Amino acid sequence: MISTDLSTEEQQSHTNTAPPHCYVQVVLDKPLIQGFDYIWDGAALGDVPEPGQLVEVPFGRINTVGIVIKVSNHSDYEHSKIRKVNQRAPLPPLDGKTLHMLNFASQYYFSTLGEIALPSIPAYWKKPKKWQALDQKSRDTDIEPGGKKGKKKAASQLEQSEPAPLLGIQKDQLNPEQVSALKHLIGEPGAAQKYRTIVLQGKTGSGKTAVYLNWIKEVLQGDDAQALILVPEINLTPQLEKRVAEFFPEKRIAVMHSGLSEKRRGTAWQETIKGRAHIILGTRLAALAAIPNLKAIVVDEEHDASYKQQEGTRYSARDLCVWRAHQLSIPIVLASATPSLETWLAAEDGRYERIRLDARALSTTMPKVKLVHLPKTGAPNRQAEADLISPEIRDAITRNMLQKKQSLVLINRRGYAPILSCSSCGWLSGCSKCSSYMVIHKSSIFGKNAVLNCHHCGLIKEVPPFCPECGNAELGTIGQGTQKMEDYIQAHWPAAKVLRIDADSSKKSLHAERLFEQIHDGTADIIVGTQMIAKGHDYQNIGLVAVIDADSRLFSQDYRAAERLFAQLVQVAGRAGRASQDQQDVGEICIETRYPDLPVFRHVLEHDVDGFLRHIATERKDALLPPYSYQALIHAEAKNISTAIQFLTDIKKTVRSGSDFPDGVRMYDPVPKTIVRVSSMERAQLVIESDSRKNLQHVLTQLDQVLRGLSQGRISVGSRVRWLIERDPLLI
Repeated sequence: MISTDLSTEEQQSHTNTAPPHCYVQVVLDKPLIQGFDYIWDGAALGDVPEPGQLVEVPFGRINTVGIVIKVSNHSDYEHSKIRKVNQRAPLPPLDGKTLHMLNFASQYYFSTLGEIALPSIPAYWKKPKKWQALDQKSRDTDIEPGGKKGKKKAASQLEQSEPAPLLGIQKDQLNPEQVSALKHLIGEPGAAQKYRTIVLQGKTGSGKTAVYLNWIKEVLQGDDAQALILVPEINLTPQLEKRVAEFFPEKRIAVMHSGLSEKRRGTAWQETIKGRAHIILGTRLAALAAIPNLKAIVVDEEHDASYKQQEGTRYSARDLCVWRAHQLSIPIVLASATPSLETWLAAEDGRYERIRLDARALSTTMPKVKLVHLPKTGAPNRQAEADLISPEIRDAITRNMLQKKQSLVLINRRGYAPILSCSSCGWLSGCSKCSSYMVIHKSSIFGKNAVLNCHHCGLIKEVPPFCPECGNAELGTIGQGTQKMEDYIQAHWPAAKVLRIDADSSKKSLHAERLFEQIHDGTADIIVGTQMIAKGHDYQNIGLVAVIDADSRLFSQDYRAAERLFAQLVQVAGRAGRASQDQQDVGEICIETRYPDLPVFRHVLEHDVDGFLRHIATERKDALLPPYSYQALIHAEAKNISTAIQFLTDIKKTVRSGSDFPDGVRMYDPVPKTIVRVSSMERAQLVIESDSRKNLQHVLTQLDQVLRGLSQGRISVGSRVRWLIERDPLLI
């Protein structure tokens, strides 16, 4: 861990007058542990250096952006060989608590401070040539209440545009169960703020959002107080942003996620670090933002796997938020209808507080769940057009349309079909750079013509007019994706307005927002989509949810598959019948499966979240799988798989041969990954498991030291293997 504290001598020299020069240590977005010394020319920069300042510095032949982590009156290097800081950003420095959090994350997730801190800063603020213009612009503009940027409006304009409060959110509109939950969150009158982790476990549609928004209103009584709300998906932010803006018309809202324009995200980050934004709403990257007056955190849909970063530093935004709340002695709410097993067990054991909402806020009855039995015989992928949807679900969609209700059709695969095949020689559309198949896309962001697209490396090719192997012109598709399902539904219900929502149709944030507006305003009759449509949205007219071939998400090497499927089924089921007051009109969910007797389906039928979590907790305990053990992965990739496996084998042997290798730590043999080759690089992994988090940390620290001793950055010097350590992996 790199210290960011000034020594006593350094603090005494840190006056309001900039010294002629001093030294600063700067971290960059590089896989190098050490910071780099630079000269701070006080006369040229016109300010006193502080830890946390964003600066432009020369590095090699280029200029780049870094963060000051230390200020000193001396350096171990010769003064003439040290280069100067070019300029500083017109921003306040990252506060000490944020630096401490980033430092902890770099240590826990075996990254460098620069690798985790710099990617969290928007690209808008990584362009030093624009800093002076940005500084002047920030003086002239501000953020309006409600989160929009621009000139401040006159009071009369604000009054005219102030929206009416949303029904069911205001404090006097809460039902008795919500009122009780709110009182629990607020705590005793006059009680000092302290660290608390509260699990807000409520059925879908029970009004969890209304409860935590009213709680945040109590927290934000101080003029400078700030609150952080995390959501797992970009497409969930527009609806929640609207609700927050209407509930807090006098507060400033900063929205942060990667789908925003550079300008909007950069402005939101600036307002947040300056303490001018009261409510920060964003996806996992917002968990790393500098929020100097943070008083409360909400992690909505806390169970969602999207909170775990899968590129670069593999951090968990949810876990970092819990650590951050503890560090700041503030409360954090983890909200979900289907808590993760780790969170649920913490509540069961009393380590976390728990608040339950067992009734829907508006309707009194949960939707009816029906299992549609598919035959176990025959091909697992139904290729005949008539078989894309079972007869029971086709009938249900027709009935639902006659009742003027909307239908959701969930199919967890985008594109037209997963594989293009030749019926003559058996050729399949494999990717030339990956050990996976290229998916056929009829049309979308790729253009008007059909293409083959690899979802792993991004390779795009034209669909061949004939088989590359035998020349056969009769090529067919295997399986189905959202595009094929969209065509099928449009053909069977030609009068219906069919809407497809997946990663292709909603590539940009604005596109997604417009698509979801068509659901909310009733324009769309039948919505086809992936898991994007399944969670968090407050649809008001969904009468039917159809889950196509649920088994495809269940059988895999992932021991969390059943937990993920259960959460998805409960979440998507909760989209139906949310606004109905009629006991006979509560919505319906139909789930296609060949294995209706499996626990995951039995518990969904009964809406029994606790029963299912209790079941998988027993299974995990018997198998000593997380959360009853702790895991880490060592990733390795090279030009060929044998090099990657040999590299991991040597590392394992080196670490295990140490005299202080702890008991209860298991290092398994290196194996190829499920998808071995991606972008022409072949990949392997080494699983490490421990009964003790402390012992696992000890072994990983040794591994990190060995790996860095053999490498330049993250690439080994001899074998040219790229490596990465991942803590608490979600996929093994």
